[in-house]
Amino acid sequence: MKRVWLVLGLLLLIAARPVAAHELRPAYLDMHEAAPHQFTVLWKVPAIGEMRLALDLRLPSDCVSKAEPTTSIEGGAYLERWSTDCKGGLKGKTISINGLSSTMTDVLAHIVYADGVTEIARLKADSPSFVVAGQQTTWDVAYTYLVLGVDHIMSGFDHLLFVLALIILIHDLRRLIKTVTAFTVAHSITLAGAALGYFSLPQKPVEAAIALSIAFVASEILKSEPKQLRLSEKYPWAVAFTFGLLHGFGFAGALKEIGLPQSDVPMALLTFNLGVEVGQLMFIGAVLTLLAAARRVLRIMPYLARSAAAYAIGMTATFWLIARLAAFGN
Repeated sequence: MKRVWLVLGLLLLIAARPVAAHELRPAYLDMHEAAPHQFTVLWKVPAIGEMRLALDLRLPSDCVSKAEPTTSIEGGAYLERWSTDCKGGLKGKTISINGLSSTMTDVLAHIVYADGVTEIARLKADSPSFVVAGQQTTWDVAYTYLVLGVDHIMSGFDHLLFVLALIILIHDLRRLIKTVTAFTVAHSITLAGAALGYFSLPQKPVEAAIALSIAFVASEILKSEPKQLRLSEKYPWAVAFTFGLLHGFGFAGALKEIGLPQSDVPMALLTFNLGVEVGQLMFIGAVLTLLAAARRVLRIMPYLARSAAAYAIGMTATFWLIARLAAFGN
């Protein structure tokens, strides 16, 4: 399969995303009912240094704070923590976010009630408020976590870059399908195990290792020869499965932050994983379609285009690796 210059444009779009990543990361509202109608509140807003997005949380008017919020800057986010007493509870009342319509981010609201019921809501620029239901049906949970899974993979540029590198490395469509299947099985195993608490790895080293896995596949692209398949090309499924286990820990980190509803853990876990797979298949389909269309127009310098794509992937992954290693001390 010839790789064309269109790949480079796609790579530039992916590589440029981290520049705006602080705004594209969702803000996060976490409320836990510690006693009847009394909630601990965590309000987390993306920030760069001391500068944060101009998003302001508006709880129902009868929610009275017990003390001034404590504030901090942690891991590229501005955090506020406090406790509030909401007379009559939250059910049927409106929570809104001021300033959301002027940003590119979303807000994920996560409410855990004293009886273990969990409610998840996404607030967007065109819907900056929601009415608290007080409960969610199994299908509500399924839909919410399916969408969250799709959103996560579509904004997980490192995961997409790894998949793109596999597409460039593997020429045969059947082998590509087997490889992507192996990647899917592997990250499903670690996603489920880590999300359920059976095993875990520190998130920062995992993110650094994911960047390293992308750089490795990029180097394999550069070393490949038309008539002599390397081990990674003969058995790409083994490479994909090995690194897929690692990427699963990355997915699990996001899912842990969101949380799993105690009443519907299997459904939430299943649909989040399905959402990740749906998003991944959408990305693969889009890339293959673009490459198929471009081959009819651009048939010049296929090997140069392949090498240029590999260098672009490798440089982007190396940049991420250095940035993530530097974050170890923070």
